[in-house]
Amino acid sequence: MSTTPPPPAPPTETRPGAGEPAVDEGAFAWLRALGPRGRRAFGGAFGGYALDSYDYFTLPLSMVALSAYFGLDSGQTGLFTTVTLVVSAIGGAGAGVLADRIGRVRALMITVITYAVFTVACGFAPNYETLLVFRALQGLGFGGEWAVGAILVAEYASPKHRGRTLGAIQSSWAVGWGLAVIVYTTVFSFVDDDLAWRVMFWTGALPALLVIWVRRSVHDAPRAVAERETNPRKGSFAEIFRPGTPEAPGLLRTTLFASLLSTGVQGGYYTLATWVPTYLKTERGLSVVGTGSYLTFLISGAFIGYLTGGYLTDRLGRKRNIWLFAVLSALCVLAYANIPDGSNTLLLALGFPLGFCMSAIFSGFGSYLSELYPTAVRGTGQGFTYNTGRAVGAVFPTTVGFLADSWGVGGALVFGAIGYGIAALALLGLPETRGKDLQ
Repeated sequence: MSTTPPPPAPPTETRPGAGEPAVDEGAFAWLRALGPRGRRAFGGAFGGYALDSYDYFTLPLSMVALSAYFGLDSGQTGLFTTVTLVVSAIGGAGAGVLADRIGRVRALMITVITYAVFTVACGFAPNYETLLVFRALQGLGFGGEWAVGAILVAEYASPKHRGRTLGAIQSSWAVGWGLAVIVYTTVFSFVDDDLAWRVMFWTGALPALLVIWVRRSVHDAPRAVAERETNPRKGSFAEIFRPGTPEAPGLLRTTLFASLLSTGVQGGYYTLATWVPTYLKTERGLSVVGTGSYLTFLISGAFIGYLTGGYLTDRLGRKRNIWLFAVLSALCVLAYANIPDGSNTLLLALGFPLGFCMSAIFSGFGSYLSELYPTAVRGTGQGFTYNTGRAVGAVFPTTVGFLADSWGVGGALVFGAIGYGIAALALLGLPETRGKDLQ
């Protein structure tokens, strides 16, 4: 009696943590290649970074109202950003170590809870000094979320699609920014300024809902779990500063140049993110609704820039993508800050390419920094370099704040262009990593 052979088994995963076999065709091949677990990790990281962005922008959007309420000058308001970014270096480095030692998902939840709690606390601040302290503590969680979430997704992504996958994660920053502008426009249109800035901070409680879902649904990639359980050097600061030898290359050079790269890009970016709302309202004379409209063009450009930059970082390579948009961002900053008075239509139009370029340069960061470090210290290396860049780059928006009274905000924005120049030079000391398999 003949028997009918059983149907072939469905394809199985061939690479730990990769999910389904890579699908190379179609606009969403990168998403299919993540597999079910990878897509849940993507959702957790995307939501965490979007809400990280939302909580960050509650301050810049409320800056004018805060200045009036507490009687602050430009230097004092600029200090809010500096303190946030400097403390974020500590939070980011600490979160990176936690990601290597206790896991990516646990570290992600800790960072989200931290930035949400202290954003809400800012809304209860009775004076400038207390608000400054709460904003600094918010930086602890703000600094760690992106690095941890990017690593979590990078370890699920296929080498071919890692750039656009992490670029999509990066685009969530524009989503959170846009949500913050919508809430800002609504709140400040219906609530008196003296209370409206507090309401903005109180809405920062939203991320608590995300943590509940992440805890139940998101898991680390199997390779990262295995490395954490077996490697005694996991989460070691000494390891990322180890000099190289003829027998074994070290990570010291990588850490130094990656930190310089992060400093330049983030110095340029946070100069614009911090001061453009104030520039539009005080020097260009726009209303709350008008400022929101102009920022819509900037944020739309940013969202598309993140997605486009993610695609280009896979096509051109990590270094070429960053170099290209460093040059274009510097040119856009100089043009935006020197638009003649009365040319607000041109200001509106230039907002789109400015947002596009200053965001496209970030798209390669998640994949590039993940690929520069081995699994055992990937969180430590990425958390340290990215957030050291934030801390040192904080000098740029602070400098703008102190020079704004004499140069004007528009004139002082030139320091953003200097930051992008530093980033372009830092690439000379780093290797190209496109196509690297993290498994």
